[in-house]
Amino acid sequence: MGSFFLSNDLGIDLGTANTLIYVSGRGLLIDEPSVVAIDKSSRNVRAIGIEAKRMLGRTPGEIEAVRPMKDGVIADFELVEHMLKYLIRKVQKYRFYFRPRAVIGVPSGITEVEKRAVVDSAESAGVREVYLVAEPMSAAIGMGLPVHEPSGNMVIDIGGGTAEIAVIALNGTVCDMSVRVGGDEMDESIISYLKKTYNLLVGESTAEQIKIQVGSAFPLQEELEMEVKGRDLVAGIPKTLRISSTEIRDALNEPVSIIIEAVKQALERTPPELSADILDKGIIMTGGSAQLRGLDERIRQETNLPVNVIDEPLTCVARGALKIIENLEYYRPVLMPTGRRKR
Repeated sequence: MGSFFLSNDLGIDLGTANTLIYVSGRGLLIDEPSVVAIDKSSRNVRAIGIEAKRMLGRTPGEIEAVRPMKDGVIADFELVEHMLKYLIRKVQKYRFYFRPRAVIGVPSGITEVEKRAVVDSAESAGVREVYLVAEPMSAAIGMGLPVHEPSGNMVIDIGGGTAEIAVIALNGTVCDMSVRVGGDEMDESIISYLKKTYNLLVGESTAEQIKIQVGSAFPLQEELEMEVKGRDLVAGIPKTLRISSTEIRDALNEPVSIIIEAVKQALERTPPELSADILDKGIIMTGGSAQLRGLDERIRQETNLPVNVIDEPLTCVARGALKIIENLEYYRPVLMPTGRRKR
């Protein structure tokens, strides 16, 4: 009977683009953009999450929509704390009884200082025990890969701020590469391409829309087109353009190439025994930006390895984090050391 109140363990994916929270026994309760809208003069928080994202690029002078996570890590400590507090409170019905425990997925390339910031934010947001796990490991567990076995699995997790590549075996990452290139960089490439080629200025949300609608990393059987509205930099007035997926593929080539290069480097560093496993099982892709059309095909072409994008790539880091907190003793070997041990 007690367990009814006790099971408020949380699995959190504190992402650059979105923050997701799974709650023990209740599933995915939070999936909101990692955006906070603040009042410029007073620095007071006006909105968080979905509401705040709607304000990105559209705010009146005195309100600013900020993304407190940059490249997968905390850029604005105070705002992340506000955001976590708000989202964790939203989740907790019985917050008077027990403070929850949480496992939080973080980039594998995170520094000690950044780790501290995540732990402190979560603790100030009311979490009793905080554990950190590298995102590729958490994703692997969320997909149901047998991470404790000696055979190797290669996981590529491409989020908004980072692309992380890890070969996972025996509860650890044998080699990991973390590059701070993800969906955001792709959006920025689209913005600068349209600016250079057409003198057309578009905002982040529009760039993201273009990426989702016509973006690709490999030639498509049928190339796509779409209309884009933005501001003409020369005339200073709004204008509309038709652009094709071929052009956007050119625009995305730089961030995509960086990710592919990292994959190749990770493969070069992989011990030969594990390379054999990867040949058999292939590379597994997850994360929101893994959904870019043809990215799997492009990696397949460049590495000659089978590549699979898993179902529900957006949620598996948070799902894995929840699995870990629910079986903490079993998964303890996969957790990151945070410098202080809880007894």
